[in-house]
Amino acid sequence: MSTAAILVIGNEILSGRTQDANVAFLGGELAARGVTLAEVRIVRDDTDAIVEALNALRRRHTYVFTSGGIGPTHDDITAAAVAAAFERPLIRNAEAVRRLQSRYAAGELNTARLKMAQMPEGASLIDNPVSQAPGFRLDNVFVMAGVPRILQAMFDGIKDGLAGGPPQLSRSLTLVVREGDLADGLTALQDSHPQIEIGSYPSFTEGRSLVTVVARGTDAAALDRVMAETRILADTLTAAILDG
Repeated sequence: MSTAAILVIGNEILSGRTQDANVAFLGGELAARGVTLAEVRIVRDDTDAIVEALNALRRRHTYVFTSGGIGPTHDDITAAAVAAAFERPLIRNAEAVRRLQSRYAAGELNTARLKMAQMPEGASLIDNPVSQAPGFRLDNVFVMAGVPRILQAMFDGIKDGLAGGPPQLSRSLTLVVREGDLADGLTALQDSHPQIEIGSYPSFTEGRSLVTVVARGTDAAALDRVMAETRILADTLTAAILDG
């Protein structure tokens, strides 16, 4: 089974100033390709923190996707940190420079913007059809922009090359029950369907306790059976409460 991790890089995410939208996007896209998103980390714009997290994640998972920190400013340190993690020199990629030249008018491609062409030696480029400043891949690590629109465009160019498996499917059912009343039955249901991942998510609306049961897996028929058995479990609980 292919697994993936996401490393979100940026002080603005940890401060709460910016809300991350990339994890939800990547999680859904990876699931559709049979790649299980197993871990997400968020780190500051700090070289040591990025190196430590990246080295741990790339050794543990099939793929690692990073977002953020590849722009032209002083706090965009992701490319240099990735180079340090892989113990590779940071170089100015000639093809990346050519792409930037196609974006900017004469005299606009200053030193700051040329920083976006710096990447570890041996990296291959990830196309950026939005603003031309490329991401890059090194081994199993994909380094992409933090701007959601750009990250999505970058991912669209690499997704077909990912090795996954059957798509991860899901089914959900919202029940008018209390989660605590449903817990024992869901435990038994999970034990009888070990190949399916079953989760419960409580909510409250209009004075009612609700639970949404979500089942995930690759076997559509098995997911349908879990949903049918969940409905029977909820009906049994409701009948017992009414009889009591």
